[in-house]
Amino acid sequence: MVQSLEKTLSQADYEALATLRYTLRKFTDFSTSAAHEAGLPPQQHQALLAIKGSRPGETMTIGMLAERLLIAPHTATELVGRLIDAGYATRNTDPADKRRQTLQLTQKSEDVLHRLSAIHLVEIRDMAPKLIEILTRLQADVGRE
Repeated sequence: MVQSLEKTLSQADYEALATLRYTLRKFTDFSTSAAHEAGLPPQQHQALLAIKGSRPGETMTIGMLAERLLIAPHTATELVGRLIDAGYATRNTDPADKRRQTLQLTQKSEDVLHRLSAIHLVEIRDMAPKLIEILTRLQADVGRE
């Protein structure tokens, strides 16, 4: 499959992929800078967003956080420790399963996350037309194979 696909790649495919990666890197750079300006390391910002963005009725655990951030469980444990030390999160024993630790955001983290999410949404909405154009071009090229 990969060999046959490689033969069908056009210059436009490479341009679209390069533009997509560039656009995503620009967003990542924006996000990193915004987090730093808010006094948060980017990974802490991502952790807060993952906790806040969990589905209704779903309680975030350290294991789930590790999965969402694509990090090792021991790294998530260390990250949560830093969030707790900074006053951004609390960790509680799950009453349904005493082996599990659940994570909750503090008002301090809710405030900073609200500010960061608002500016991120503005940036994403500004980037959306370009991303849609790139993705549409890449999707349309799938049909020509």
